This record gives sequence, C-alpha cells and structure tokens, in this order.
Amino acid sequence: MWWVVGGPSLVVVASFITLGLALRYPDPVLQEQASAKAMQPAKEARNHAATGGK
Repeated sequence: MWWVVGGPSLVVVASFITLGLALRYPDPVLQEQASAKAMQPAKEARNHAATGGK
C-alpha cells in the first residue's frame, strides 16, 4: 500500500520543488540576436547532416 501511494506522492512533491526553483531562479532573457554571418557554420552543419553530403 505504501509503495502505491508513496511513489506518486513523492513525484508530486518533487514537481512542486522543481516549480519553486524555476520561479525563484528564472533563466535570464537574452536580448541580442545572432547575426546571419555568425549562424552560417551552424546552418552548413545542419544542412550537411540532413543531406548526408560529404
């Protein structure tokens, strides 16, 4: 009985702890946009991986 009730109860408590941490320490919002030139290597790698080119 305690395994059946205790497991889900522990998950609910852990979710509230996670919510509290997320609300207390939010991630900062990044305002700057990456330029197209800076993103070029990432786009080339993505296209290379998607097409299987050599």
